[in-house]
Amino acid sequence: MVRERSQLCETHLVRSYRDILSIPGALAFSAAGMLARSGGAMMGLGIVLMVSSLYGSYALAGALAAANAVAWAVGTALLSNLVDQYGQRRVMYPAAVASALSLAVVVVLAVLGLPAWTLFLPAVVSGFTGGSPGALVRARWNHVTSEPHQLHAAFSLESTLDEVTFVIGPVVATALSTGVHPAAGLVAPVVLSLAGAQLFYSQRATEPPPSPRPGGVGRAWRQFILFTPGVAVVVAVNLLIGCVFGSIDVSVVAAASTWDVRAASGIVLAVFSAASGLAGLLYGARTWHSPLPGRFAVGVVALFVCTLGLFAANSVLLLSGVGLLVGATVAPTLINGNTLIGRLVPRERLTEGLAWMGTGIGIGAAAGSSVSGALIDADGYHSGFLSVGAFAAAAALIAVTFLRTLRRAERRVAEADAPDSDRDTVFE
Repeated sequence: MVRERSQLCETHLVRSYRDILSIPGALAFSAAGMLARSGGAMMGLGIVLMVSSLYGSYALAGALAAANAVAWAVGTALLSNLVDQYGQRRVMYPAAVASALSLAVVVVLAVLGLPAWTLFLPAVVSGFTGGSPGALVRARWNHVTSEPHQLHAAFSLESTLDEVTFVIGPVVATALSTGVHPAAGLVAPVVLSLAGAQLFYSQRATEPPPSPRPGGVGRAWRQFILFTPGVAVVVAVNLLIGCVFGSIDVSVVAAASTWDVRAASGIVLAVFSAASGLAGLLYGARTWHSPLPGRFAVGVVALFVCTLGLFAANSVLLLSGVGLLVGATVAPTLINGNTLIGRLVPRERLTEGLAWMGTGIGIGAAAGSSVSGALIDADGYHSGFLSVGAFAAAAALIAVTFLRTLRRAERRVAEADAPDSDRDTVFE
């Protein structure tokens, strides 16, 4: 009986993802999108490893990672608006090239041993022009799918692929930085970003058509996407989850270094991401009938509870075990957040809405790495883990406090769109 149930679950899992990947062009743009964003999984850790090794300061490493991440977050918000209006290739292909070349400049300056302040300008330019390939891929899925369960599975697949990049990325970045050269962990993102951009933006058939909007500063301000009911709450939670990510990156490197196993930091971070990816894959294969806002809040609370285990971690093995628990809560929560945004924002502004999710993560990761870096320099890696728990607690508090707001916003959209079956066929 158990075996039959297991086989049935496996069959349903395979069928769910085979269904969406059989859509013409879907496999090609999803694979290219994964390549395009895989370098981003190495960025934060690569900067921390390079700067802490070459310049001897976690605070400086966190500050540079923060500058890059904040610039990425701001740039992504602006570029996504342009993408919705003018198209993905027209806006993002030249931006991606500029981002990769600027990152190459950061590497060259660091290798030459120039003063640390010279790294900040190219790091900011690289972040600002990087964009959010993940949001662009999800916008393509929205364009090519026609059923609610297809889009749910597609968003879940992309969240899983996000985590796959964060499984492989930290390991590769750590191996390159510790085994080849401290700056080598940032060379790979340059190559991957250029290759991914070429493959992804050359696929025109699945690119969503642009949606030009009337100009005017006043009109643009009134239509600011964060003013859409419920969106600011989800983005704020995402920002704090980003703080958790940034804090974990720096704290894990500092803890592993304290335990004299610095090279294992990438493996530990990979465990976090592997658990998240598997959880996302299983979550996306199931059709959920419970209210989405409630599932979103439960996921954030579960993330907070699991981070409490970090305080008991005093070895790589225990830290990896806690990582399994924390990671298992991440992808489902991000999937629910992205799906909520998809329900709340106008369809023609989906890229912008999803990009703000990435913006929240980016700003949060910047703040988290910066705060944790300073705390760790002052009081050791335990203070870094303390900041992880504090950020997760704040995210849970916001999600629970504003749960009723999210429910009202979702219900308002459903009632407004009831006569229009088009939106109901797009979002679950």
